[in-house]
Amino acid sequence: MSWADSLIKLSTYEVEILQKRLGEIADRRMAAEMKLVLLEAEGEAEAHRAREDAEHGWYQVGFLEGLRIRKAAAQVEIDRIADEEAGARDALSLAYEEQKKYEQVAEGIAVARRKEVAKQETAALDELGLRRAAGAR
Repeated sequence: MSWADSLIKLSTYEVEILQKRLGEIADRRMAAEMKLVLLEAEGEAEAHRAREDAEHGWYQVGFLEGLRIRKAAAQVEIDRIADEEAGARDALSLAYEEQKKYEQVAEGIAVARRKEVAKQETAALDELGLRRAAGAR
């Protein structure tokens, strides 16, 4: 295995790790968004109960304040995860670029080797042709 193949293998591994990390971050973001949706649904259900029961309405103000705080915390978490996801996407993009560079270098090496082999074969055939031409005289 050449050094170029080793670099390609390492960069492929790095890309796979970053893809896995990005997937985990996306899962966390979806869970945080689901939590926010559930909080909103809970708030709507509580408002419905407060409309039906006047005594329950006394607790509505405290509940709404607590709900507002929990929703703000959930939104902060979503924003933090979104920033982390953007960073992970950038890292993955850079890893893809590095992998592509290594693949291009390896391809360049392979093309150069094929050219050299073709050049040597042409030189050998030219020499063989000259020997036959010299022997035919």
